[in-house]
Amino acid sequence: MTPPGALARIIRSSADRPTGRSEERCDLCGEPLAGTHRHLHDTDRAETLCACQACSLLFTEHDAGDARYLLVPRRRVRLPPVETAPLGVPVGLAFFVPRRDGTVTAHYPSPAGATRWEVEPDAWREAVARCTDLAGVAPEVEALLVNTARGLRHHWIVPVDDCFRLVALVRREWRGLSGGGRIWPAVEEFFAALTERSA
Repeated sequence: MTPPGALARIIRSSADRPTGRSEERCDLCGEPLAGTHRHLHDTDRAETLCACQACSLLFTEHDAGDARYLLVPRRRVRLPPVETAPLGVPVGLAFFVPRRDGTVTAHYPSPAGATRWEVEPDAWREAVARCTDLAGVAPEVEALLVNTARGLRHHWIVPVDDCFRLVALVRREWRGLSGGGRIWPAVEEFFAALTERSA
C-alpha cells in the first residue's frame, strides 16, 4: 500500500521523472514548487500534500486550519537501538507512524510500494517505555524509521516524507527477486544523508 495524495504521485513517478525544472505545483494554491518544499498532512483525507513556502507558513501553528492540515516537521533524531521484533517487523527496513487515535501503523518498503499493518498497542507502549524519545513522535507526520538489514543499526525519528522518499528509492532501485546489486548501496546512501541532514 502506498501513501495517498501528492507523495504517492511522487513515489509512482520517481524513476521516470526527468532532471531539470520541476513541474510540481502546490496542492493548495497551484503555484509552481521549488525542488525542495514542505509537505502538509491532510487529516480529513489521510493524504500528504505538497506545499509552497507561502502556504506552508500558514500552518506553522499546531492548531492552524482547525488542525485539518498538519505541517510535516523537518527534525531528524538518531536514536539508540530500539528493539523492533515485538512490533511484528518481518524485515530489517521498516517505519512506524503513530496516529492521532492512538494506533500505530507499520510499513516496510518493497518493489510494489509500502506494505502496511497495525502494530499491537501493548507492543508499542513497551517500545516507548524502553525508548522514551518515541513518546515525542508527532502523530501522523513523524515516524520511527529502522534499518537493521545486513547487520546495520539505524534507528531514527524522521518526517514521514523521508519515509516516502525511501519507499520511492526502493521501488526505483530494486532489481529481480532479491533486489540486485544497487538497492543496498542506495539504502545506505539514504541513511548517510539522514546523518548529514541531522547535523
